[in-house]
Amino acid sequence: MALRVLLSTTLLSSLLSLVLFSAVAAVISGRRGRRTAVGFFHPYTNDGGGGERVLWCFVRAMQEENPDLDRAVFTVDDASPQSLAARALDRFGVKLLRPPQLGYGFSRVLQHSSMYNNDAPIAISWLSWSVGSCAHLAMVNSSWTRSLIDCLWKIPPLTKRVYPPCDTSSLQMLPLGKPVKSPVIISVGQFCPEKHFILIKAHSLQLEAFAHAVGILDQDMPRPKLQFMGSCRNKQDEERLWKLKERCRELNLDNFVEFHRDASYRDLVQLLCGAVSGLHSMIDEHFGISVVEYMASAVIPIAHNSAGPKMDIALNEGGRKTGFLASNKEEYTEAILKVITMAEAERLAIAAVVRKCTQRFSEQKFFKDFKAAVQPILAPKSSS
Repeated sequence: MALRVLLSTTLLSSLLSLVLFSAVAAVISGRRGRRTAVGFFHPYTNDGGGGERVLWCFVRAMQEENPDLDRAVFTVDDASPQSLAARALDRFGVKLLRPPQLGYGFSRVLQHSSMYNNDAPIAISWLSWSVGSCAHLAMVNSSWTRSLIDCLWKIPPLTKRVYPPCDTSSLQMLPLGKPVKSPVIISVGQFCPEKHFILIKAHSLQLEAFAHAVGILDQDMPRPKLQFMGSCRNKQDEERLWKLKERCRELNLDNFVEFHRDASYRDLVQLLCGAVSGLHSMIDEHFGISVVEYMASAVIPIAHNSAGPKMDIALNEGGRKTGFLASNKEEYTEAILKVITMAEAERLAIAAVVRKCTQRFSEQKFFKDFKAAVQPILAPKSSS
């Protein structure tokens, strides 16, 4: 079997959520008469984040585009094809045409190298550059990521921006009206090691800004509630979650904060249905699927003023605001207070605009753009 293309749904090292579609030239030239295969390199398939959802949408798109094409997911996780297919449906609402094949070797070599070898980050960075610079096609998930890849790989004509697939259609069915008598703010983010330092800082910032807002809110105003939703894969993740709960107690927020661990996709939809605003505070996130999910659910986003949310998502629509951008505790506090104290008519007007502008991030748009990008690569070559 000739491995003609390698589809990577995560960049090694810092280029998270980047999707790489490249060909291994030597293999192609030497094995043109054998079957074509597509590999999806995604070390972690159970982190519960937006990157995992993108993976399964990629797999489904390839199944629809070319049902007879051999494909495999390379991961470090011990799981069966059937369990991963069931997880894709339960956690993300993505139904695969059939369970994927699994591969492990290269992924686990990288995992063990990063655990025991201090030179692993350098090697991985070099490998990423080497693979990217000879790619036939690179798909990036945002304008910010594109600018980064153009600088690193220097293949602008071969780099295509394809926004990640967001479940905007079903979320847009949720009602615009919210239970504003007791406003709920939601925060969706992982408790995993890949983003540990960044997310712990992000969650702490959200807690501190929320505590500040509650402390200065007029006494006659209803008290808001903050709901965290994320996944834990192991004991280390549980320890990170415990630290967040400890910080919550230090800020005297026990009565105002809830933690929802390892919730299903159905649970996420239910929580979004009751929220008036959604928090996002990760610095330089390449895209920000959670922000789009907020907006499709008519949940007004309060996102970090950087990268994907700033350049692609929380943009003014026809001169109308589609959310708030913030960079520090004071700005987040101000935005939280604006949302929970604004008049219902104003909130509904913003929510309607916010929901409408998410159509450009729909699954249908993703499948259309993705298939248009990969079709020239996978199309059978005409014989000379």
